[in-house]
Amino acid sequence: MPTGNPTHMLKLNLQRAASYIDRLPLFTRLVIVLMVACEAVRIFLPWWDIQAWGRLEPDQIGLQTMYRTNTYALLHTDVFHLLLNLFAVIPMLERFEAEHGTLTSLALFFGPLSTVPALMYVAIEKFLLRSNTSVVGASIWGFVLLAIEAVRQHRTTPYLVINGQPTIPTWSTPFAALLAVAVLVPSSSILGHLCGLALGYLCGTGYLNIKYLAPPEKVLRWIEGKAKLRDWLPYYVSVDQKVYGRFGVLPLANLGAAPAVAPGLAGSSQRLGPTPE
Repeated sequence: MPTGNPTHMLKLNLQRAASYIDRLPLFTRLVIVLMVACEAVRIFLPWWDIQAWGRLEPDQIGLQTMYRTNTYALLHTDVFHLLLNLFAVIPMLERFEAEHGTLTSLALFFGPLSTVPALMYVAIEKFLLRSNTSVVGASIWGFVLLAIEAVRQHRTTPYLVINGQPTIPTWSTPFAALLAVAVLVPSSSILGHLCGLALGYLCGTGYLNIKYLAPPEKVLRWIEGKAKLRDWLPYYVSVDQKVYGRFGVLPLANLGAAPAVAPGLAGSSQRLGPTPE
């Protein structure tokens, strides 16, 4: 069959997509299931306003509602918002889990990588802006990961080269994504995305080391051993099965070396859309 046949191309693309999904690690799969399940609840169970229950709403944050600093990332304004975030965040989340392990990813993304930017957002909204804009969406994870990756690439490729000249510092490229999202999706939360970027830069530069945000490795090893997670959980990534090392520590390159064209930052992040009234 000719390779240019539309039916053949569609079948080939579907096979590639199925192959990619089949390789996804466990935590990434869990995130997809939870996001889709939350959207299904929003659509098919209208008597329960799941967004009102779980969105990040500054005036609703208290000791008994701190769960909102985690649940907001799983909720989305509509199906289109969900699909945008899945396509943007999942590739970066998959690589993070492959590098750091399933337990570490679970502890971080349902812990400080969600809670810290959420609390930053709430503090700015309540005490500086005197506002109560609620937000939902996983794009905050995407901007955290995008900033971490940009800092990592900056260590080996300090500049993007345009017309043969080093032009744009690699670490600054996530701001291009931030501006693009702000222009293309005017209802997105720029403040929420900035909070995600801030945490990502703190982690990427080492001022807030992921090593200290994650549970101790000894604890993770003990849990893995006692529960035998590697034996009975399919697609589980062990603490000992990372690609780049336990916390992705890379040797610093000579920043004065001749710049080369930086590989594109994989993925892009989408919005934390304000919850419709």
